[in-house]
Amino acid sequence: MQAYLTLTRRELSGYFLSMTGYIIIAAALFLMGLSFVVLLEKLQLEPTLMPVTELFYITPFFWLILLLSTPVITMRLFALEKFSGTFETLMTAPVSDREVVLAKFTAALVFYMIMWLPLLGCLLNVRHYTNDPSAFDLGAVGSTFLGILLLGRLFLSLGCCASAMTRSQVTAAMISLVFGATLFLVGVLSSQFPLRPSWQTQVLAALSFFEQMHDFARGVIDTRAVVLYLSATLFFLFLTLRIVESRRWK
Repeated sequence: MQAYLTLTRRELSGYFLSMTGYIIIAAALFLMGLSFVVLLEKLQLEPTLMPVTELFYITPFFWLILLLSTPVITMRLFALEKFSGTFETLMTAPVSDREVVLAKFTAALVFYMIMWLPLLGCLLNVRHYTNDPSAFDLGAVGSTFLGILLLGRLFLSLGCCASAMTRSQVTAAMISLVFGATLFLVGVLSSQFPLRPSWQTQVLAALSFFEQMHDFARGVIDTRAVVLYLSATLFFLFLTLRIVESRRWK
């Protein structure tokens, strides 16, 4: 446990000791602020009873932040170690492969949630200037952040797997982006097809990340989506562990 915590602190400090972490947070903050500017301008023309969290979710800014930030956050985890030659040194340290993978994933997840904290400030500003307590519904806000956490875990685990596959950070980011965008497009397309009693439509419905996140933004928590996200996260972390362990076979 001590080795795991030490590695987690080491990886997390790496985000804040370089400009990459601050650039990611600044870009995410810019997109969040821009999205709320657009939302407030629309609300002045056409009021709505939809929660602010749901209004933010249906903007393209939410998915831009999610799909673009996770590859950049995870691209350095293993690829940078391999490129700089410190990967073998790390692997020969008195720490297990599982602890290495979990520590890197945990650090990426903590940084990811820190990146999303400004969203609370945006929601509080809307409540303050509209004098509408319903603009900051704790239930909707909590479920939205739960959805952001679960969906982020999935994409971060995918990014960890991509980073473990290559020595190039750019290649790792591109692999993660392509697979993440593919999952997103499959989820969007699945919501366009009519429901039919066939296993194909059931599989597509299970991968409907767009609709599942929509439920979280409305304050609805579907346990099936929670199980799906956690299972997919464990699957990609398992693949990452196997890729890291494969160095012993070479």
